[in-house]
Amino acid sequence: MLSMADTQQADEQTAVGAAAATKDEKRAGKRAARLARQIRAFADSHGGSAEGQLAHIARGSVRIALVGANGEWGNLVARTYDEAKDAAARAGLTLHDDFDGELAAKVRTGRYEWSRMAGLQLGGPANA
Repeated sequence: MLSMADTQQADEQTAVGAAAATKDEKRAGKRAARLARQIRAFADSHGGSAEGQLAHIARGSVRIALVGANGEWGNLVARTYDEAKDAAARAGLTLHDDFDGELAAKVRTGRYEWSRMAGLQLGGPANA
């Protein structure tokens, strides 16, 4: 049988855990809001809209690959998949399941990317 002191201590631990979870949720919400602003800024500066794809890149990191309406591309990194998905939703980003086919066809690469892909074969910069 639990005494009154044991019950009170368990309630206090639950309250502390809930407060920590709320604090973490607030931080995640702030990070998602910041990412959403960055996504909107990218879209605005690259044709007015953007599409994207989310991918786990490492433990604790999710890449948000962005492709602007003009074909320019970029990446952002979120801490969690949920944070990345929240940021994309806040920004109104159209998400694709994969970065192939339709989305990949929209990417416009420039001279720099082609020279980096070709490396030394075509006189591109060396991988130093």
